[in-house]
Order: sequence, then C-alpha cells, then structure tokens
Amino acid sequence: MTKRIVFTGGTGKAGRHAVPHLLDKGYSILNVDLKPLDLPGVNTLVADLTDSGQAFNALTTHFGLDGFDAGKPPGAPDAVVHFAAIPRVLIEPDNATFAANVISTYNVIEAAMKLGVRKVIVASSETTYGVCFAEGDKDYHSFPLEEDYDSDPMDSYGLSKVCNEKTARAFALRYGADIYALRIGNVIEPHEYTMFPAFLADPMSRKRNAWSYIDARDLGEIVHLCLQRDGLGYQVFNAVNDTITLNTPTREFLAHACPNVKVTREMGEFEAPLSNRKTREVLGFKEAHNWRQHVPKA
Repeated sequence: MTKRIVFTGGTGKAGRHAVPHLLDKGYSILNVDLKPLDLPGVNTLVADLTDSGQAFNALTTHFGLDGFDAGKPPGAPDAVVHFAAIPRVLIEPDNATFAANVISTYNVIEAAMKLGVRKVIVASSETTYGVCFAEGDKDYHSFPLEEDYDSDPMDSYGLSKVCNEKTARAFALRYGADIYALRIGNVIEPHEYTMFPAFLADPMSRKRNAWSYIDARDLGEIVHLCLQRDGLGYQVFNAVNDTITLNTPTREFLAHACPNVKVTREMGEFEAPLSNRKTREVLGFKEAHNWRQHVPKA
C-alpha cells in the first residue's frame, strides 16, 4: 500500500528537491506550505502551522480532489515530514523567528501524535552546533561534530531548533513514537556547485558551516531512509554529505585552522567535520552527489 506523507515546507529550498525524490520512491504526498509547489502529482494546502487548528486540519484532509472518490472522510497520514520554518535569522525579527519555528513544530507534532501518527521527521539544523550564527569568531568544542555534541547556539534560529529537538524527544517518549530530528547542513542545490571554487579559494569562509554541506537531493534520500526505518524512538541524525569541502585532508586542515580544538576520534581522510557517520551506519545512507563530481578540476 502506498504510504501517505504530509510534507510541510515542501516549497522551500530543501523541500522542493526532497518532495520529488519521495514522489519518485512511490509515496503519496501532500505539501503544506504558505506558497504552492509547482510539481505535478503533489497538491499544496496553504496553511499557517502556528495555528494549531490549521495544523490539525492539515493532517486530516484529502490530498487532492480524487480523495472524494473513496466515499469516506480522510484519515491521518502514515507519516509527517516537518520542514516548514522561517529558514534562518535576519528574515523576520528574532522573536518572530523563534516563535514561529517553535510553535509550528509543537503544533505539528502534537497533532500527529494525537491523530495516531507514529513516524515524524523534523528538520533541525547545523546551527544547533553554535557557530553558524555566532557573534564573532567562535570555535567548536571538538571534532568531529556528532549528535551527542553539547549544543550551544547564540541566535534565535539555532535556539528554536534546539527547542524543537526537545519537543520531539518529549512527544516520542510520551507516545512511544519514532520522531527523528535531522540536523541539516548547508543545503546545496544543483546549480549552486558554482560556488565551490570560491569555497576552495577561501577555506575560512566555510567555518560557520563546519566545512560541510548536504546536496538537496541527498537530503531527500535521507528522509526516505528515515521513513523506511522504524523502531528507533527519538533520534538525531546529522544530514550532511560525506566529505569536507576542501582538497586538504581533514585532520591536516583542522590542525591548521582550529589548533586549539580537540579531535575526539580518528577521522576519515576527507571526512566532513560535521560527520554523518551515524546516518551512514544506522540508516544506511550512501551519498549520490559528492561535490567533486560537480566541480570542474576540484
């Protein structure tokens, strides 16, 4: 039977690549967003998820007009993927960013749990590691950045994502559900690989992203793997590609760029400092878009 997925924020930068990937995998998808997604086969329900009533209704609606042919009211979906958010600081005032991201996530997870949905994937962020939107030059605590890291963001966006992880954990414990939080790295769309020569020329420009990235299409695959893997309860996964965005071996570069930051384990030669080891080992993720395939003479 085809799994029915409500995907919030499917019109955004990450969602507009993840949704078609999931559609190709055979899922039936309803996009819930403030703006429509121009993708045949996927209807968009325009909804403000900071309103709990709208969040509840979004999870109990037909995915399209053909839903009326079944002759019965719609039920809850099989799973929810919650990507909808104000995507960074400096788009709306800090209090609005924090409030929108925290309340919408609470509303979506609460509605899912009370409707009997037991698989929810939520978008967390690399910003939880505290350097991306830090004031001034801040060092990481240690390398590699893994899911047990002591998250300490200064900014409203990163703080909202830390709160969302706690919300996810609380509901997973209360309902015995699988809720997986993806700490999504710097999302790179196919046309954005043109930026990589500049990254190579100015390595320290990538410190705020921990010299890591996630191809938007590979992010779709990570979501698919999360939807397929049951029984893990609450989990956090770094959603990033395999390798550092430099040609210098990782340990060599980190010793030069961050000499006072400890390295807590042996790292692969070009392993991304924001490591996806858990994502590979637990979910079986295999990247399809290593940046070197897309950057001439990298």
